[in-house]
Amino acid sequence: MPLFGIEDGTLVSMEKTNFNLEKELQSLVEKNLAVVFNSRFVASEFSTGTLHSGRIDTLALSEDNNPVIIEYKKVESSELINQSLFYLYWIRDHRGDFEMAVRRRLGDGVEVDWSDIRVICLAPNYKKYDLHAVQVMGANIELWRYQLFENRVLHLEEVFLANKVQTAVAEGGKNPIMVEAGKKAALVRATASYTVDEHLDGKSEQIQSLLQSVRETILTLDDAIEEVPKKFYIAYKTSQNIACVEPQTKGVKLFLKLSAKDVENPPPSYRDVTHVGHYGTGDTEFTVSTLGELEEVKPFIELAYNKLGG
Repeated sequence: MPLFGIEDGTLVSMEKTNFNLEKELQSLVEKNLAVVFNSRFVASEFSTGTLHSGRIDTLALSEDNNPVIIEYKKVESSELINQSLFYLYWIRDHRGDFEMAVRRRLGDGVEVDWSDIRVICLAPNYKKYDLHAVQVMGANIELWRYQLFENRVLHLEEVFLANKVQTAVAEGGKNPIMVEAGKKAALVRATASYTVDEHLDGKSEQIQSLLQSVRETILTLDDAIEEVPKKFYIAYKTSQNIACVEPQTKGVKLFLKLSAKDVENPPPSYRDVTHVGHYGTGDTEFTVSTLGELEEVKPFIELAYNKLGG
């Protein structure tokens, strides 16, 4: 898809270019990890030791305190995925090495959550065979495509989900959005130990139905949004969390990635939790117990999605 600039009402095509060196891309992402993937930098060119003789391009810690591995290539290469898969299994067997790196960089108070490991591949393109391989292997590897344009505009998109076949009507008359969410959840279960069902265990039918409405509201915003169950909440994310949801006995709490100044004319269910301890990521809290209250919160859910660039 071409990218155009707007100059005095005229569309001007932007010419593609590329980084001179792969390290330029790596350095740019590492300096902007919080903006791009909402993660904290841990280490660059991290050695896997003399036995494995490898170096992980970037190590980071996600907003959910999960390990993050990022590998880069400035040309199309199947080697990128093979390397990333190797490092994924390496870090699972060397948790102590990663935790020591986290403590050195971020301090002793950070507890790593090993329920999920995020692996990000960043390249200008991927072969169709690589896309298929990642889908069938079941590993939690994300394929991101970058495009650099002549005016130094950098465009990032996740291509793994974008290349999944979407259907307008699901089998058995089921809601296709929720069917797709189930497929995504199945991929998550391959590497994580928490499920949506665990969060609904013991909850009333009303709360279960309300959560389904919340899920559908968020997931219909974009096919690329992933549903990732955590220990204390369910995260909905693209490159970073948009919303964190906690089903409770009398309602459903939503923590949105918005600042207090973004929330104008809030409904009664709103609370500023910038300086209040809570599990979900995000500084704004909305508690909904009815579909009517959910309708009042929907504009803020969409605002949080738009604030993160869609």
